Amino acid sequence: MVEIFENYEIKNESTFRIGGKVKKVAFPKSVDELIELLNKDEYEYILGNCSNVLFSSKDINKKIIITKNINKFNFERKKLYVECGARGPVVSKECKNRCLSGFEFLIGFPGSFGGMICMNASAHNQSISDTFISARVFDLAKKEILTFNKEFMEFSYRKSKILNSNYIVLDAEFELKDGTSEQIEELMTRNMEFRKKHQPSLMYGNAGSIFKNPENDSAGRLLDLCKMKGEKSGGAKIFENHANFILNYDNATAEDVLSLMYKMYSNVKEKYTIELKPEIKYIGDKGTKEYKLWEIITGNIQMTQK
Repeated sequence: MVEIFENYEIKNESTFRIGGKVKKVAFPKSVDELIELLNKDEYEYILGNCSNVLFSSKDINKKIIITKNINKFNFERKKLYVECGARGPVVSKECKNRCLSGFEFLIGFPGSFGGMICMNASAHNQSISDTFISARVFDLAKKEILTFNKEFMEFSYRKSKILNSNYIVLDAEFELKDGTSEQIEELMTRNMEFRKKHQPSLMYGNAGSIFKNPENDSAGRLLDLCKMKGEKSGGAKIFENHANFILNYDNATAEDVLSLMYKMYSNVKEKYTIELKPEIKYIGDKGTKEYKLWEIITGNIQMTQK
């Protein structure tokens, strides 16, 4: 039976450690249980490890599925079969144990495979699309299971054809390359050292990069030039080592984070006429100040001065 909770404290699931009570949250433990829930057409959001999500600090009148318990994976020689809720670091370590290369970059990723496939997660000259063969997805509109190959997915930077679509990733197949344990370990160590130097640890709540990189540029570079490092709003603060990260350093609210995001967005827009696009998702109810800030940041409404 699927575990379902009402009025669930969602901050317990978020890497940001921010969020109010959600009306209903379901935790399926298998692909079959997930399909059962999706067939009911009741749930509005399907999430994995909630590593790139900002939840409203207000109570959220939504129904959410979290797939983190759908996390099995297995190997057939160089082929990897992985379920949507499996976490990147867990799979990366097992690939190293089997001397299989291609997922070294996932050693520091807090996300799960469903989301990483949708957004074509990448770092250090490696990406999900490099080793991707196919994925089984559930079509929310037609209520059927489909299989998509790499060509169909049209992968690009932080994007695939199924991002923000009616398709929900169930599981996927990858083909890795042979490597040596020493070479893989060395690359994983370099990746982790880079992350420790340039990115915050999860000791402070955060959701990874806040904004996507504009074409041929870096969001972090633009924000640094705007002198955003160390800026604060309530309990939220922009990371001193990289201006594209926001930390929950002192019981921050979603409004604190969104206020900082608005400062980041508007400063870059004013100075460079570039409108940064959020890499994180926000989940909350319309009508709140939080939601209005989000609409401004995403360009859906214009700021009116009063």
